[in-house]
Amino acid sequence: MKPSFPSLPCVLFGLLLAPPVAIAHPSGGPYGPVQKTYELPVAAHIYYVAPDGQAEADGLTVAAPTTLASAIDRVVTGDAIILRGGTYRTGGLELNQGITLQPYADERPVLKGTQVATKWESLRDGVWRTPWRILFPVKPADWWRRNREGMRTPLHRFNNDMVFVDGRALQSAGWEGELDANTFSIDYEGGYVFIRQDPTGHEIEITTQDSALVRTTRPVHGKASDGKGPVIRGLTFTQYAYRAIEIEGKEPEGPQDPATFGKEVVGTTLENVTITHCSRVAGYFRGDHLTVRNCLVSDTSTEGIYIIGSADCLLERNIFARNNVEKITGYYPSAVKIFNQSHRVTCRDNLVIDQPDSNGIWYDVGNVDGVFVDNWIENCLDGFFFEISKGAICAGNVFVNCDHGVRSLNSSNVSVWNNTFVDSVASFERTERSAVNDHFGWHPATGPGVDQREGHVFANNLLTASAGFAKPLLRFEQPALLRERLTRPQVKLLDGNVFVRDGTAKTLLVWSPSTVESNLQELPSLAAFQKLQPRFSAHDFELPEYHGPLFRSRELHRFELTQDFPGAKAGVPWPADILSLLGLTADRAPFPGAYAPAP
Repeated sequence: MKPSFPSLPCVLFGLLLAPPVAIAHPSGGPYGPVQKTYELPVAAHIYYVAPDGQAEADGLTVAAPTTLASAIDRVVTGDAIILRGGTYRTGGLELNQGITLQPYADERPVLKGTQVATKWESLRDGVWRTPWRILFPVKPADWWRRNREGMRTPLHRFNNDMVFVDGRALQSAGWEGELDANTFSIDYEGGYVFIRQDPTGHEIEITTQDSALVRTTRPVHGKASDGKGPVIRGLTFTQYAYRAIEIEGKEPEGPQDPATFGKEVVGTTLENVTITHCSRVAGYFRGDHLTVRNCLVSDTSTEGIYIIGSADCLLERNIFARNNVEKITGYYPSAVKIFNQSHRVTCRDNLVIDQPDSNGIWYDVGNVDGVFVDNWIENCLDGFFFEISKGAICAGNVFVNCDHGVRSLNSSNVSVWNNTFVDSVASFERTERSAVNDHFGWHPATGPGVDQREGHVFANNLLTASAGFAKPLLRFEQPALLRERLTRPQVKLLDGNVFVRDGTAKTLLVWSPSTVESNLQELPSLAAFQKLQPRFSAHDFELPEYHGPLFRSRELHRFELTQDFPGAKAGVPWPADILSLLGLTADRAPFPGAYAPAP
């Protein structure tokens, strides 16, 4: 089951500001990137590159490194590029071969999409400017609704330029009169960047590259694509104006057979990679059999990792932190977006933290058979969000201080087992939304029809509320206009859960469909719900206004149950697939939440 960590927010804050390291994991593996010594891969040819390498050098020995661009021009399937440590100010690299990129020994290569600005002119009121030729003005996407969001998000936030002072990212401002020590502005017509601090003695970096590496499906460097994704280990990518990495591929437009997409580039692997400070997305990934393991993705804007139209992917033991750093509204940000008919994507043992203006991991539009197990999600909007999709297992996770720990919207057959919710709501919702006249066109057609949004399971979960948490812990929602059309419950099994409330919240559970006018019935207690719906909750357990034994230490984020907690043995038997995912044997007695009580 999911491990816990003492003083988790403080520990992670320090780690995310430091060089790549790992959080210890009880099973022996790390979370996030770890500095390590890499053995040379088995490769047809190995090319050595360095920040000061010479383009004309052959790069076949450590003593004669070439440049990264030259090596990428030469490699073919099965080759490897070994990067010496240091800073590579480079980007716009294109690759179409299945190769390996990794550091030399334990050195730390850092790829940056910025250049240092050195020519500054002092203006009045403490403002300085520098001429800058490479700028990235961008308009919002055509589906962004200015009439709804223009009063919350200024248009300059959609531009992709970034400015850093001694490695610290500044936010954009609309003009020179708004500037302070934490912001920058740009005159796009004149070609100037403005800051409000003396640059003397500081390193000021400004973006010059849209991307670091694009794995294209087109012919490049005189070679046709081999259909294989790269293996990237131990590298750091930072300060790119749009995205650091992109894997190209076909995107389905409307419902399509999964055999027709995700095959152009297969098998991309990222291990121990750090991607930070990209103005939009850390990476766009298309293609089946993607693996992202032990990586750190942080300080992005609209998304961190974005997976599109791909099958049989694995995200494991990564850290995702601080997405939507620009606080853009109306763009539906998410630290991880799994989008457009992706099948069998597994998210396991990830830490998703510090996302107050972003969702956590969002399976969005036409996903099938997602697996979300043993993750820790903290301080997010929606932690695990499953929308317009079919079939998911969400088991063994911890949700802390999320608007919704689990949210299912217009989806079917979502099984939620043995999760721990700490001041986080679980919500199952369905609306009348369909592909007819939808703002996003065909999107709803990729998921279940309006009459098929049911079949959910919610069992053996532990839902806890502290004294100041007044929200209902569990919600089943549908609008009043669907009362006559959708009369069956969304959930088919609701049992074995434990509800613990430290305060005096008026509502425990919201239920729909209902006979009340709003079609949402607020129920104050488990007993009231069992009376209303006697087919459910036979083995659910409630402790209202409870102040007795519960967690090993809430303050230290140790959410293992104590032996003397009254609900420690609640629960119902697990089906075989859940037992397997949670690593339990058939003879294990049921328990609630993500942690088995100590023996």
